Amino acid sequence: QVQLVESGGGLVQAGGSLRLSCAASERTFSSGAMGWFRQAPGKEREFVARISWIAGSTYYTDSVKGRFNISRDKAVNTVYLQMNSLRPEDTARYYCTKSSSPFPRATQGSYDYWGQGTQVTVST
Repeated sequence: QVQLVESGGGLVQAGGSLRLSCAASERTFSSGAMGWFRQAPGKEREFVARISWIAGSTYYTDSVKGRFNISRDKAVNTVYLQMNSLRPEDTARYYCTKSSSPFPRATQGSYDYWGQGTQVTVST
């Protein structure tokens, strides 16, 4: 069983930055990918970004391209989401997730483990 613990959320003004972290309990990953989804009130959970654990290849949803950057530190089993130029529409609860596939689809069903989430609120 993999446990994922997110941190780094908070309140920030539009145009500001936040960095989310997600620490995984599993000691080593032989393959797979880590990702971030988000869910705003009254909306469905949506894909944000993912990174293949071994190759490091990344994929983003269009609305965050050029503003968000996903990275990982294999030494400490942690994935990060650097969020810049934040907008009020980025306000949501952000969830860390892990897939057994290195190139999972951008759908919830492609991921096996989920964290509890961390709240990001962007004010105008």
